[in-house]
Amino acid sequence: MTYVVTDNCIRCKYTDCVEVCPVDCFYVGETMLVINPDECIDCGVCEPECPADAIKADTEPGLDGWRALNAKYSAIWPNISEKREPPTDAASWDGRGGKLESVFGVSDPAAA
Repeated sequence: MTYVVTDNCIRCKYTDCVEVCPVDCFYVGETMLVINPDECIDCGVCEPECPADAIKADTEPGLDGWRALNAKYSAIWPNISEKREPPTDAASWDGRGGKLESVFGVSDPAAA
């Protein structure tokens, strides 16, 4: 098992999770964070820290595509190990639907 960042992180990009990660397995892109599934030690401390509830265990149903997206982008985005200020409009994006399609142009995270 590992943890993955899902669509609610898109455009919210809170970094509270980064601050508590003991192995620095988070990576940051322009619009969201991802977790490197090969580096995650499955400790779970990041999940309750996410204000957007965007971090889930990859054992939850329907998250296969999110594991693939996290793996793909963690290989190309830079590592982040310190908390940063979220975008000024983060709260307005929290909970919005369709963010994956509007940002990545796909409805399936494995295709992003």
